[in-house]
Amino acid sequence: MKPGFLDKLIARIDQVEPGEVQNLVMRLVREKGFLESVFEALKEGVLILDPDSQITFVNLAASRIFGIDPNRCIGNPLSQTVRGLDWKQLADPDRIVSRDMEIFYPEKRLLNFYLSPIRGEFENDDHLLGYALIVRDITRTRAQEEELVESEKLNALTLLAAGVAHEIGNPLNSLDIHLQLLDRKIKKLPADQQASLSDHLHTAQGEIRRLDTILKQFLQAIRPSQAGKNDYKLLPLHDLLRDTLSVLEPELEERNVQISLHLAENPPRLNLDGDQIKQALYNLLKNAFQALPASGGLIEITTAVSDYDVTLTIRDHGSGIPPEVMGSLFEPFHSTKKTGSGLGLLIVRRILREHGGEFEIESLEGEGTTVTLFFPRQNKNIRLLEDHHSSIIEITPTP
Repeated sequence: MKPGFLDKLIARIDQVEPGEVQNLVMRLVREKGFLESVFEALKEGVLILDPDSQITFVNLAASRIFGIDPNRCIGNPLSQTVRGLDWKQLADPDRIVSRDMEIFYPEKRLLNFYLSPIRGEFENDDHLLGYALIVRDITRTRAQEEELVESEKLNALTLLAAGVAHEIGNPLNSLDIHLQLLDRKIKKLPADQQASLSDHLHTAQGEIRRLDTILKQFLQAIRPSQAGKNDYKLLPLHDLLRDTLSVLEPELEERNVQISLHLAENPPRLNLDGDQIKQALYNLLKNAFQALPASGGLIEITTAVSDYDVTLTIRDHGSGIPPEVMGSLFEPFHSTKKTGSGLGLLIVRRILREHGGEFEIESLEGEGTTVTLFFPRQNKNIRLLEDHHSSIIEITPTP
């Protein structure tokens, strides 16, 4: 209908035939139903409010986003239906308000919404009819933005690594060679002079080795693996775990650390680079036992199999990770340990992602940390779900 048509109709309602009024009413009902169908088809949430913030319409997307009943909330104030929205602060009849918000029920999501006033004309007098609240779920978009930022950071670190390898690696090799020459000359000196000089020499050599280790870890953490997918092999994850525990056995015994294994029976072989996975397990297990008290403790290792992935969980009962540190776990050279390089978890995440997997960390300060690795299954089996509503439809060919 053209703008102002209803105003003219109302002004001349007494001159219109009853049958024509009925046709116009039916037309309005059809148009209203059509508009509601359009709103229901939108992925964005739509709430229509009157000037006093009373809800007059909620589409299906909005009811899902906020976890509300579209029938019960009609006529209720917006601030009562969507907790946390301050209507007095948001409502402005003269401008459109756009904000981001975070909700925690029915699930944690990031949303963007804009509140736009709806105006209509009546007897040439512009007045406020209400507001339209349009809500978009930007959780996935925000996650993609964060991944892009992280990717850009890694690209910058890769460029930095090339410079670091050239500017620091070569001088370190040169220093190591000269210290070896000094070591030979010191051994030719009298015994009383060798002692003090040897101590200083060994300290310098140890520091050079430490710098060389940090440099190699840094390069390994940010460079893609040299192995391609064609170099991966179908390997039993449990065997890689046992190999890693065997390497760490002397340190575990020295620290009085007990390992409790709860492994799934007959897990599928996974397409893995064995050396990379053992390195990831080595880093995580070392973090776990270093978090335990000096008297020792227990590390629990559990595996489980689902239709989609194989999970491996490492849980320690150590010091845990402070909340303020959780957000910076993957920043290079940020470590809670005095001698740590802060690259261990960065390496683990890179390895898991190269295998198409991921890992999660849960920690409570003073109680311990749980790390779960997710390995996607290869050659997934097909599983048909029971369908109690299925039916057979007979189709007759058209002659």
